[in-house]
Amino acid sequence: MKDSLDGKVVILTGASSGIGKALAIALARQGASLVLAARRADKLHAVAGDCRDLGAKVLVQPTDVADMEACKSLVDATIDKFGRVDVLINNAGIMMWSRFDETDDLATADKVMRVNYLGSVYCTRYALPHLKKTGGRVVAIISLAGITGVPTRSFYSASKHAMTGFFDSIRIELKEDGVSVTSIFPGFVAIEDRGRALSGDGKAIGKSPVDESKAMTAKECAEIIVEATASRRREVIMHPTGRWGQVIKAIAPGLIDLLAMRTLKKYKS
Repeated sequence: MKDSLDGKVVILTGASSGIGKALAIALARQGASLVLAARRADKLHAVAGDCRDLGAKVLVQPTDVADMEACKSLVDATIDKFGRVDVLINNAGIMMWSRFDETDDLATADKVMRVNYLGSVYCTRYALPHLKKTGGRVVAIISLAGITGVPTRSFYSASKHAMTGFFDSIRIELKEDGVSVTSIFPGFVAIEDRGRALSGDGKAIGKSPVDESKAMTAKECAEIIVEATASRRREVIMHPTGRWGQVIKAIAPGLIDLLAMRTLKKYKS
């Protein structure tokens, strides 16, 4: 059943750019009250200005989700400002592009896991007591890489697989509490800062390895996510390869490996 997000208090991590920025604007148009979190305060304030222009109430809370205490502070600030939490959207993430055998800085694995997986765990845990009071929603922005492994994305894919398992588990646990859990699996989405992804030496790659013109727009992606959130959908897989991938993997596992490689080459710049 679709439920209006008008007046709902939404915590959105990773809100400063890309899908997060598009989500913030889409939610503002729905009439939601927003708590915008990300590390880059200047970018956050710019997005907040766009949302306020659309009539939304907005709290800006600079947050590094890899920091457990920062995640607690994010939820505490939300309660201090709005008195409730209706929706938590775990969107913050960090990308990585490198073959495993060409990855020299193994600390990258820890960084990617802390941001993508543990960041969503921390935020969800601190928000849960409040979400139980409102019969709220948890939304996890994962990736097709959280369904099947993707070449050159080993650490990223591992973190996204961890998210998939975690949110599948707590979905069952929280059903009786009236808290829904929605897992979102986008494919390639056009974003402006893919060059910030980490390379095998732990530094930013500098230039997007993807032809952004071939990817889904962030606006389109955000609209799908907002609809899924309002409808409390269990999961959304945004690419045909992903939708059929689990079936193909069960009956022809070698074929899914081939499809993953072909998909990566299709979007490569």
